[in-house]
Amino acid sequence: MDLSPLIAKPTYGSAGETGRWRNYRPVINTELCIKCGECMMYCPEGVISKNLIINYTYCKGCGVCREVCIQKAIVMMPE
Repeated sequence: MDLSPLIAKPTYGSAGETGRWRNYRPVINTELCIKCGECMMYCPEGVISKNLIINYTYCKGCGVCREVCIQKAIVMMPE
């Protein structure tokens, strides 16, 4: 049985380029990060890579990544 239609996956940059409307940007503290991948899995725009690099061109600064980070390794910095 193919369950793929039932599993939601983020669409890369679905909101388009953020331009100047993002107020905050997530910044990963690599010393605290344990590379669990939760931020990557929950990012609604799918803009966090496996190498934990955030594509700020498409990141809308929603902060979901910060909320799911169990290490509190992500902070939201004002633009």
